[in-house]
Amino acid sequence: MKQRQRIYYSAAQRSEIWDRWQRGESMSSIGRRFDRQSSSIFSVLSPSGGIRPSERKRSRCALSLIEREEISRGLTVGRSLRAIAAQLGRAPSTISREVGRNGGVDRYRATVSDQSTWDRALRPKRCKLACHPGLRQTVSRKLRRSWSPEQIAGWLKRSFPDGEQHRVSHETIYKSLYIQTRGVLKKELLEHLRAKRTIRRSRHASLKRDGLGQIKDAISISERPASVEDRAVPGHWEGDLISGARNSHIVTLVERQSRYVILAKVANKETASVVSALIRQARKLPRELYQSLTWDRGKELADHQRFTLATEVEVYFCDPQSPWQRGTNENTNRLLRQYLPKGTDLSLHSQAKLSAIARQLNQRPRKTLMYQTPAEMFAERVAATR
Repeated sequence: MKQRQRIYYSAAQRSEIWDRWQRGESMSSIGRRFDRQSSSIFSVLSPSGGIRPSERKRSRCALSLIEREEISRGLTVGRSLRAIAAQLGRAPSTISREVGRNGGVDRYRATVSDQSTWDRALRPKRCKLACHPGLRQTVSRKLRRSWSPEQIAGWLKRSFPDGEQHRVSHETIYKSLYIQTRGVLKKELLEHLRAKRTIRRSRHASLKRDGLGQIKDAISISERPASVEDRAVPGHWEGDLISGARNSHIVTLVERQSRYVILAKVANKETASVVSALIRQARKLPRELYQSLTWDRGKELADHQRFTLATEVEVYFCDPQSPWQRGTNENTNRLLRQYLPKGTDLSLHSQAKLSAIARQLNQRPRKTLMYQTPAEMFAERVAATR
């Protein structure tokens, strides 16, 4: 059997691969740049879980190569260690240790000593999660509850403002998950992340969006009041329909100010079914907390006028092929895919199950809310209407 030739990348090529990966390019695109298969790019990225290794740097306090050359020349002409230390402005003990660990007075060589010191400095450093078992257990519990690393880090910062040993950055959590050689967080916890990836993807990776249908007599989002746009008052919602296998669908609603989520089961994506579900949900809320609804151009809301007549809630529609104009709902739909994966049959979920999923999502702290939960903020708004 013919063996495949091993592919090697130079340091400059590896640096360019990481630059392109961090800009959001795919492995296939990067591979074409080097006339290689994407699998060879994966072999560069995967050992560190898609997270660029930090560049090694020498400490400013460490002896430089120039100083080591001065030590070597001083030893050659017979100068004492104390005299060499005085010339370099270093402590005599520093020079003594440097010479002693690198061959002694007779065998000291500047270049060899400099490289040996650099090699000895390369050792695995224990991360914060490895040093604090209690913190590691807390992070693991929150991950199992489907909290994102950023939510966990924000919650810890809010809960322990003065306890540095109880806090950890989201980057440290990601690195401990994707770089399994650290041996801190179990690999199974990756399954609780929203994105089911084997390596971490750049936040600059592009997202493709599908074109949508047209709506008759639609009120443009440009006519939406300014108070809705700046989230100054509660009660303005964004909605959408997420799809699953076997033509199954679920209505998602998100309140713009609090990011509070409501899920509604629908039999199909026909406008009669969707509008009826929206009317039922609207009637469960105080009038002050349901003042407008923003939707994309999906035909499932073609009968939007019936919804407005039944609820007195005005419906605004995004511009054609511009679902990003209701970005709060778009972001929430991505979060929901952690609980309702693409390609699964959504009709298997009862309304009780959907409500439980919404409740769990509403109890997760959000960065945009200063790590307060949507449930806490929405409850405050409900209380204010009474």
